[in-house]
Amino acid sequence: MKDSEILDLYFAREERAIAETQKSYGKYCYSIAFHILHDREDSDECVNDTWMRAWGCIPPNRPEHLNIFLGTITRNLSFDRWKRKKAAKRGSGEMEMELDELAECIPSTDSIEDAVAAAELTRIVNEFLHTLPERECNVFLRRYWYSEEYGEIAKRYGMKLNSVKSSLFRTRGKLRGFLEEQGIVI
Repeated sequence: MKDSEILDLYFAREERAIAETQKSYGKYCYSIAFHILHDREDSDECVNDTWMRAWGCIPPNRPEHLNIFLGTITRNLSFDRWKRKKAAKRGSGEMEMELDELAECIPSTDSIEDAVAAAELTRIVNEFLHTLPERECNVFLRRYWYSEEYGEIAKRYGMKLNSVKSSLFRTRGKLRGFLEEQGIVI
């Protein structure tokens, strides 16, 4: 079923919208949740919560890209659950390592002013990602959006583990430089 048809079901308040969303995006959302939580039950719950959140947001919202809309909801719910459950113990510290890696090139959002600037930061990071070669961008997104481990990324792209780590290190450096050029203080 096309995204526009699924959205029409939501706007008509037909419960079938959730079943169609599950068919089209269940595996995608589960993958996002599982890479963050490393727990099947928690991942299933986050995906189910995603459908409920989408039901509450559509309407009035009509997302232009349903996959990004649902993926963002799943990712945010998964991070919230991870924080609540101290998933570092259950995820072998992988999430903490990812966040520490990004902390060196993304400014903190501890103040209200910084939180307001987060939307602008998102726009700038997206702009940066469009400057990268496709594979470099994909490796970066696989690590920091989908929370994949280095080994999974290496296997997916036929790379050596050290090549993945080096690529991510260089890309974080490029991101830091790009942000500084845009006047973002790190």
